[in-house]
Amino acid sequence: MEGKSFIPYSYEYQDVETVASKASSFREVMDQRRTIRAFSDEPIPGKIIEDIIMTASTAPSGAHKQPWTFCAISDHDLKKEIRIAAEKEEYINYHGRMPEEWLEDLKPFDTDWNKGFITTAPWIIILFKKSYQLTERGKSKNYYVNESVGIAAGMLITAIHMAGLATLTHTPSPMNFLGKILNRPENEKAFLLLPVGRPVEDVKVPNISRKKPDEVIIWK
Repeated sequence: MEGKSFIPYSYEYQDVETVASKASSFREVMDQRRTIRAFSDEPIPGKIIEDIIMTASTAPSGAHKQPWTFCAISDHDLKKEIRIAAEKEEYINYHGRMPEEWLEDLKPFDTDWNKGFITTAPWIIILFKKSYQLTERGKSKNYYVNESVGIAAGMLITAIHMAGLATLTHTPSPMNFLGKILNRPENEKAFLLLPVGRPVEDVKVPNISRKKPDEVIIWK
């Protein structure tokens, strides 16, 4: 370890029964997570959004480059501008860009090109991936960018759910308009748009189920 800086890792040993209980409880909580499309416009304090984002930013990343930027937006006019641009792309998607098989697979979700949640939800978070870093010396390489940002996105969704809020993973394609509207630098590309808030009181979700353990786990 000579020449390298390391600090002690704070780890509290817990017996296997405690670990099992925590794992089971967390699984039960996360199994209640659902994607929603009908949000309440009830305000959510910015400090809550900050804590959620900074939880996501604890994600591991290639060479610890942390190749992400989170844009948290509550301004109604800006959200309206983003919604108009997103719906323009989504209208094209639903009217010729997406193949029939894709449209058929979307039918159980009763979704279309209208994206009212962008303006209704009190916040939208747009996650950008940094293809490379911009430094005083020029460009600096990032590693495993998609993998790193994907992990951060998963932790963001988890943090939102654990805070008692709800979200939707929205990927209007193409998403170049987001970088232009938000005036992001050339090294950042939009990865995901997530409205964040409370669901409306009478919200309903599709009657679908998740795969069972024997469908997703291979034991060797």
